[in-house]
Amino acid sequence: MSLAHDARVAVRPTAEAQRPAQTWPDINNPAAWIVAVILLIMPLIANGFFLIEIFATTLILGTIALSLMLLAGYGGMVSLMQLTIAGFSAYMVAVFGISGNANISLGWPWWLAVPMALALATIFGTLGGALAVRTEGIYTIMITLAIGAAFYYFTNQNWAIFNGHTGINTVGTPHFWGVDWRADIPFYYIALAVGALCYFAVDYISRAPFGLALQGVRDNPRRMAALGFNVNAHRVAAYAVASFIAALAGVLQVWNYRQISPGSVSVNACIDILIIAVVGGITRPIGPYIGALIFVLLRTFALDFLVKIGLDGNRFRLLIGLGFLAIVFWSSDGVIGLWQRWRQSQHRPADRSGGGRSHG
Repeated sequence: MSLAHDARVAVRPTAEAQRPAQTWPDINNPAAWIVAVILLIMPLIANGFFLIEIFATTLILGTIALSLMLLAGYGGMVSLMQLTIAGFSAYMVAVFGISGNANISLGWPWWLAVPMALALATIFGTLGGALAVRTEGIYTIMITLAIGAAFYYFTNQNWAIFNGHTGINTVGTPHFWGVDWRADIPFYYIALAVGALCYFAVDYISRAPFGLALQGVRDNPRRMAALGFNVNAHRVAAYAVASFIAALAGVLQVWNYRQISPGSVSVNACIDILIIAVVGGITRPIGPYIGALIFVLLRTFALDFLVKIGLDGNRFRLLIGLGFLAIVFWSSDGVIGLWQRWRQSQHRPADRSGGGRSHG
């Protein structure tokens, strides 16, 4: 039976009943269009530092966290290897493409190295997902974390392919049509385009038969299996889609820094992606990008703030941790949950007053 067989009939009533009437941000919402316009004209109002270190980095990390959101929010599978998949893709770009390590890199042009990296990273993530779907709950988290830790130590100790703890430096970036696409403005628009495509793709998947079936598998896998759905096949397919999204972000990551090293795929960095997704909101595609913006701002400016108030700047993660605890304590759906709760509280007084007048 196909992955989405009868998904529209069997799953749509339950899935739509649990989803809000409108996704956030709604395409008919003026605020969404204002944000879109600001993002498009950002190069006109931001300098190179903010354009790349803040906004482009936010888009890259948000896209990696989006792949985690797809698995956790729609599939109920918390994966801590999404940054590992992005790092694997980045390493493959460096290995197959051009870099300063001529004894390692094969020297392929970017238009051959990138598709190869995306294909291998997607396969890598799908195989990891095929192992993870045989478990549930905390065991899924531990397996994906173990994959991430194993890849980190392997890259740190392997010199023949990954150049050990030094990593691969001076990775070549694309030049075509007379444009250096790693220049600040072109690279920002590439990151924006990839982020937007991934966002709309995940939003579409959530409404498509496959996405509705995946949400049914998340809510009641036994019932879905009884209806004839292949539960494991849906989960592995979700890992494949999420792996491709993370791999795209990995390509942008290696182009952004022009190097890739084991520190980029460390266990701490893998957990950061989970923090980003949870802080922003793990049930909606926009959530990871909101969480990534908060994370990048704290990571960039918290150090200076701590130094100004007389504390050790290296403790900037303390602020990130406190913010994470506060948001999780007040909202199970991150910043978006807080926003929607505030919106509902604003509508309640109006509804009560309107109701009172109608009875009068």
